Amino acid sequence: MVGIRLSVNGATHEDAVEARLLLVHYLRDTLGLTGTHVGCDTSQCGACTVLLDGKSVKACTVLAVQADGAEVTTIEGVARDGTMHPVQEAFHQEHGLQCGFCTPGMVMAAIDLLRQTPHPSDEQIRTGLEGNLCRCTGYHNIVKAVKSAAEKMSEAVPEQPARGPIHTPIGVPIAQ
Repeated sequence: MVGIRLSVNGATHEDAVEARLLLVHYLRDTLGLTGTHVGCDTSQCGACTVLLDGKSVKACTVLAVQADGAEVTTIEGVARDGTMHPVQEAFHQEHGLQCGFCTPGMVMAAIDLLRQTPHPSDEQIRTGLEGNLCRCTGYHNIVKAVKSAAEKMSEAVPEQPARGPIHTPIGVPIAQ
């Protein structure tokens, strides 16, 4: 058994786990966070996608001991104060789901995609989500949902005014 300490959805957890325990099973079986789905156990479907230190990973390819000291966010941790995350809201509004099995992994992957690319094209969305499979929707409404979330998220963050060059005390401009 190996001792681990990690933050999951903002709460610190310390447990002794088998060295071979996958993160997906730690989240589901030890912590009871069943929103992270087990689909294929081979990293093909993406149903188990979570954020590990802010980056999307497939929890079936990460050992729980590898997450020691990390911040893990699951689908249960993205809503704040009873309000859905903009990506969750967009999936709901744009009908980006049918059976819902792939949805938690899609949402987590989309959150990371929008963190990296705040204004993605349809092609960038499809490429960014290619490791997450949906057998129901045909992806059209998923792409619409991610585009909609990107728009809502960009509206929520006011643009910073353009700033001119910074001048040193001797008047030499410094590029920003």
